[in-house]
Amino acid sequence: MRRTIWTWIGIAVCLLGLPSEAFVSTARAQDVDWQKVDETLGRKPAVSGDVHRYGFPRTDLSVTLDGVTIKPTLALGGWVAFKPAHGGAMIMGDLVLLEAEINPVMAKMIASGLQITAVHNHLLRATPATFYMHVAGHGDPATLASAIHVSLAESKTPLTVAAPSSPPPAVDLDTAQLDQIMGVKGQANGGVYAFTVPRRDPISEGGMPLSPVGPMGVATGINFQPTGGGKAAITGDFVLSGEEVNPVIAALRANSIEVTALHSHMLDEQPRLFFMHFWANDDAIKLAKGLRAALDQTASTKG
Repeated sequence: MRRTIWTWIGIAVCLLGLPSEAFVSTARAQDVDWQKVDETLGRKPAVSGDVHRYGFPRTDLSVTLDGVTIKPTLALGGWVAFKPAHGGAMIMGDLVLLEAEINPVMAKMIASGLQITAVHNHLLRATPATFYMHVAGHGDPATLASAIHVSLAESKTPLTVAAPSSPPPAVDLDTAQLDQIMGVKGQANGGVYAFTVPRRDPISEGGMPLSPVGPMGVATGINFQPTGGGKAAITGDFVLSGEEVNPVIAALRANSIEVTALHSHMLDEQPRLFFMHFWANDDAIKLAKGLRAALDQTASTKG
């Protein structure tokens, strides 16, 4: 009996006892015309494993909160991630929109067959107010990319990427001490020092493992933007199980960190997750200790 290459891969998977989804996903990743997706979205992705993540920062906006001018990488970094799945690709994303942009963008997304999984705030008191639309979909990658593009065209989100006029500013914080307190290594990102903290438990959506967790938006994200004199503005979101929500709220409030939003981002993820956003502007080391106390209430990795 004649066997295809997929048959032989399946036999090898069974003999080796490896998860078949990983092999199928990798094989399909090689079949995706990523150049066409890149061209449709007008930018290059950050690639992690089989996930291609495209950033849509709101560099057109000047948003202030409590006297701090927010850098796009602190809280205005919209994105869409593509992961090969089930003969096509699944997408997940988080788009940053002004209030007047929500309904026009949503209408285009509905017409294009995309799912809206959440619309909400992440911050309080910001001027202008920003909202965050979480989206999902599955299908042909190029078709999905076109749907995202035409939908975002209903907003003022920059759809072309301008060459940077100057290198990003240095992060004027004791990053080595922040790393030590947080228990993970941070990364400079557009003048912001960013931490990504995965959970210990695997996360799936629609039966598909969401990995790598950082690019798929299901790892705790913590960002520090220097505000001078060793101080930093912090924001991000904790990824929590239901029983972790109130212990984390208590830990944040005990350390003078404001809880600004609590909500879901997805519709049928397993396990059920909640996302908690926060804000403070204070001594960076003090805030890191408070954030670490909150992380200690969760099933998150350390070290």
